[in-house]
Amino acid sequence: MIGAHTDSPVLRVKPVSKKQGEGFIQVGVETYGGGLWHTWFDRDLSLAGRVMVKTDKGDFIQKLVKIDRPILRIPTLAIHLDRQETFNFNKETQLFPIAGLVAAELNRTGQTPNLTAPESSTASNEPPDEDFTPLKASTERHHPYIVELIAAEASVPTSSIIDFELILYDTQPACLGGLNSEFIFSARLDNLGMSYCAITSLINSLSSPSALDDERCIRLISLFDHEEIGSTTAQGADSNLLPSIIRRLSVIGPASEKTETAYEQTLATSFLVSADMAHSVNPNYASKYENDHKSEMNKGTVIKVNANARYATNSPGITLIQEVARRKKVPLQLFVVRNDSSCGSTIGPMLAASLGARTLDLGNPQLSMHSIRETGGVYDVGYGVRLFEGFFEHFGELEGNIFVD
Repeated sequence: MIGAHTDSPVLRVKPVSKKQGEGFIQVGVETYGGGLWHTWFDRDLSLAGRVMVKTDKGDFIQKLVKIDRPILRIPTLAIHLDRQETFNFNKETQLFPIAGLVAAELNRTGQTPNLTAPESSTASNEPPDEDFTPLKASTERHHPYIVELIAAEASVPTSSIIDFELILYDTQPACLGGLNSEFIFSARLDNLGMSYCAITSLINSLSSPSALDDERCIRLISLFDHEEIGSTTAQGADSNLLPSIIRRLSVIGPASEKTETAYEQTLATSFLVSADMAHSVNPNYASKYENDHKSEMNKGTVIKVNANARYATNSPGITLIQEVARRKKVPLQLFVVRNDSSCGSTIGPMLAASLGARTLDLGNPQLSMHSIRETGGVYDVGYGVRLFEGFFEHFGELEGNIFVD
């Protein structure tokens, strides 16, 4: 099995996002995960996510939308107005993006500014009519033009939009960089980078018509949501999603081979690779890394080790993955944090605890983790894919040759 996560730190539109100040239209957002939020300033931002709409038949369905042009920006304060040594800001009051000017929107719609307060409604004992809605309409909770743009992307009228979950994203596309195009400059490498390696390797491992002829194992990948906020959700790694799937898979086969302990026996012979991007050494902050465990970009996939079980790696796991890498000619590296440094974690330890299966943590090295724009190595993608291909192809043979009392 290979487990990874698909989410990244982002800014998410609040349920009531309609704001304005000093003549600007603004959008209320909340932070998701532990992002490097200062990197979101002065970027060309837009919106993407899930929209719930009501159909003509009265059904409620979801649609995925992506506004493919920059409509938002979080402006920094000019240095002339605040010469602070470090860039500090309040996430609740100074992280709101601007979406336009109130005057421009009034000109577009032909409206005039409403300078009078709305009349207060009087209480009534009359039953609500058919148009009653428990929540305010989306065009009241959010700026109407933004709702119009969302509706246009979803190909529905604005009145059909019931609710949405939208995040901000950087409209600058990913690209290759560096003098020799050896870098990948992209958003969300953590952890779409390892998710891509997992999916591609599973497909590649089955490219031969005879790939499964002598296979006695099930090849599985599991991509989770909400790792950046603790994984304790229905879609997260700390749910019963993966255990329930394995339990159902464990009884596949002839009835004569089924036992009451099939699930437990399956876990005992299984192995999970927890694939999450790793830290490359940053030449400007080299002192932050343990001297003998500085991972380098384009030097191979990184095995993560931590004595306090922040990673689930142990020696039998290293033995297995090293033999896989030897067969596929993939270089590997070892990463350990300094004793005076905090250590992140992954879905590996929590899945190892819930499954009781052998687990190893690894990932490709990158710079600027949790920034809006991250940097990875071009060659490490190929290394990751080949390593995972080898894991799927050779695990059934190798796991029986590694003995642990």
